Amino acid sequence: MKNYDLEERTINFSLEVINLCKKIESNTINNPLVSQLVRSATSVGANYQEANGASSKKDFLNKIYLCKKEAKESAYWLRILRNSTPPLTDGLLKIEDEAQQLVLIFGKIAYSTNKLKNL
Repeated sequence: MKNYDLEERTINFSLEVINLCKKIESNTINNPLVSQLVRSATSVGANYQEANGASSKKDFLNKIYLCKKEAKESAYWLRILRNSTPPLTDGLLKIEDEAQQLVLIFGKIAYSTNKLKNL
């Protein structure tokens, strides 16, 4: 089984989003989109940190579901930006793919944890 360092991966995801957002033209349309994206992308890693310090399996599962939710929201904002800022399409596609992979990873963790909880 492949070992994923999700702590490092979620930090890198946040930093990639932040660096990409610095390149997006600041205007009345883009500013709220960028703000929403930065909040959701950085929340993925913050919730993962909280999951690792969870006080119970239920708390852990809740935080993992939040990670999945925030990664999914990030993918949404990335898609909106990709379609509204054509010059940045290549960079957005790469980060959007990472967001989708994180959604799948956290979904699998949630599924596995929930399955173990019910044994």
